[in-house]
Amino acid sequence: MKIISQNSRLKVIITYALLSAIAVLMIFPLLWLISTALKSPTENILQLPPQLLPKAPTLENFINVWQNNPFGRYLWNSILVAVLTVGLNLLFCSLAAYPLARLEFAGRDWIFIAIVATIMIPFQIVMIPLYILTTKLGLVNSYLGMIFPNLASAFGIFLLRQAMKGVPKEMEEAARMDGCSEIGLWWHIMLPAIYPALATLAIFVFIGAWSDFLWPLIIIQDDNLYTLTLGVNKLAGPFSGEDWRLRASGSVISIMPVLLLFLFLQRYIVPTESGSGVKG
Repeated sequence: MKIISQNSRLKVIITYALLSAIAVLMIFPLLWLISTALKSPTENILQLPPQLLPKAPTLENFINVWQNNPFGRYLWNSILVAVLTVGLNLLFCSLAAYPLARLEFAGRDWIFIAIVATIMIPFQIVMIPLYILTTKLGLVNSYLGMIFPNLASAFGIFLLRQAMKGVPKEMEEAARMDGCSEIGLWWHIMLPAIYPALATLAIFVFIGAWSDFLWPLIIIQDDNLYTLTLGVNKLAGPFSGEDWRLRASGSVISIMPVLLLFLFLQRYIVPTESGSGVKG
């Protein structure tokens, strides 16, 4: 018994050691980025051996980036685009997922297969026709133009459809007996029952919209509409110098809202019993 206990303890130690090593490798680039942003101008960020901890941590780099660049405007643009993208994506994906999950009609499964198949199509293939369509709709150089490609997603429809299929039919039947309409079922029954899936999708969509660089670069020419990703890219431009501290500071500013959102929403991403309100 002692040998078995020792072997089990050894496996646990090895498992935790491997997981800790992987966690350090994953988080090290972020730590290095923050360290670079906090280093003073007198410190050599390219010294060998590299020094992770700043000798004299300072917020001067963040202040310079914020004062010398319209990062407040970039931050507002990113928040507006990301929040609207998340809201519209959740709305349209849930509306599309509901009939695919709960209603019976001809060709339902084939429609779902066709939607899921589009996940395999790279964005670069549809980028040019999407730009032509956006131009014809008059959405170039606008917030709606940046949001337009992400109004709905095949992944979102798939995720919410699978979540809705797990909702017990007893809840739906009880609501129908009370005279609830299809829209009422979607709003009062399905959405509350799948809030973990909604929170998961919201995080994925927010991260995608927040970090999107290629599409805003194509569709936006006005600096006043730049998002944080485009603003940080300007710090790395040919006329911005070679101060990596400023670039690191801008990058830290751009990723902090994503980290805060994840910390806020992670408590909602938990398994839930959709049928907890059903009495047997």
